[in-house]
Amino acid sequence: MDITWFGHSCFRIKGKEAVILTDPCPPDTGYTIGKIQADMVTVSHAHPGHSFLDTIQEGYHLIKGPGEYEIKDTYITGVAAFHDDEQGKRLGKNTVFVIEIEGVTLCHLGDLGHTLSPEVIGELGSVNVLFLPVGGHSTIGASMAADLVRNLNPGYVVPMHYKTTDEKGDVEFPEKFLKELGIKELATQAKLVVTRSNIPSSTQVVMLDYKH
Repeated sequence: MDITWFGHSCFRIKGKEAVILTDPCPPDTGYTIGKIQADMVTVSHAHPGHSFLDTIQEGYHLIKGPGEYEIKDTYITGVAAFHDDEQGKRLGKNTVFVIEIEGVTLCHLGDLGHTLSPEVIGELGSVNVLFLPVGGHSTIGASMAADLVRNLNPGYVVPMHYKTTDEKGDVEFPEKFLKELGIKELATQAKLVVTRSNIPSSTQVVMLDYKH
């Protein structure tokens, strides 16, 4: 499958039979996702920066909130979480999505604002691709994000929700997160191609260019 980043927390996961779009973002975030076709759209929480459905072509299944969903041989589990470290008292709820497609398990953390308990980490299981907010302020920051990487031990880590030259949100650049993992510099790439056979045995961080 091909994974493309559209900016903020929005990714297109394009498999052989199904296309999934995560947390679609509006132009006022600094990114323009354009007219997109998707079979499924996941929304981690109702904030406008993560639930912009206007440019998605009709015919998709909208998935939001905890629960189990099965569409086109794709299994999606929504796991309850929070947007802050006070059980949602400040910023509300957030849904973590575990997506199983073509034998690969992906996990999109949305706007996670707290560390995950051992019970939730166990519930997420073995994660092959982790979409991880690293920009802080309204989500977990660099240090907590790095701890999550160590606890979840995914194959690939794809950072999201951080400062770029176009990002309008109050978030930090990703260098602090990379430094927490001992990475001095990392080149970006246009997309990530994932199959069951190319998942690395030790965690690899992949920085994606956002699609204009």
